Amino acid sequence: MPDTQSSDYTKRLTRLETSGIKRFLPTQAPYRWNLKRLKLGRVLDVGCGLGRNLLNCSPESVGVDHNAHSVATCRERGLTAYTSEELAEAPDCGPGSFDSLLCAHVLEHMDEELGVSVLDQYLPLIKPGGSIVLITPQEAGYKTDATHVRFVGFEELRSHAEAAKVTVTRTYSFPFARPVGKVFPYNEFVLVGTVPS
Repeated sequence: MPDTQSSDYTKRLTRLETSGIKRFLPTQAPYRWNLKRLKLGRVLDVGCGLGRNLLNCSPESVGVDHNAHSVATCRERGLTAYTSEELAEAPDCGPGSFDSLLCAHVLEHMDEELGVSVLDQYLPLIKPGGSIVLITPQEAGYKTDATHVRFVGFEELRSHAEAAKVTVTRTYSFPFARPVGKVFPYNEFVLVGTVPS
């Protein structure tokens, strides 16, 4: 299985940003709109990768990723990002310092136990009553990446929310209706919840 911490993985993500139709059309526009309409405030973007989502969050938002090469790419793009180890020492990133936690296209890369652990690690950094947004690919998207280890649909997302004591406020398929996810690789499961007060 490819290593998501390697420089090769970061290079692959960089290549994919401008491959195919993405060279000609603003394919990220609907996803940017979806994030902005959620009004997440200061976001902790867990598993930020190259900063694709972080670019569309408020400027004071922060990314964290276990891949130091991806974190370096975020910084080159003018974003604030840290490795997991660096975040623990970062200024203004202590308990309750973020309005929201975003975890997009991360949970499918790990088994359930690790996914629960990752959310447990970062949720204390979110203000009581803050938001959490979990996003995972649907069937067609799941099949596109050899580093995906388990399918995480609505049921699994709700299970993660329950384990984290998060109140689910909404789940939906985006940008198209749920059946489209079987053929369109960019359809996503989205869960929005509220962190315990």
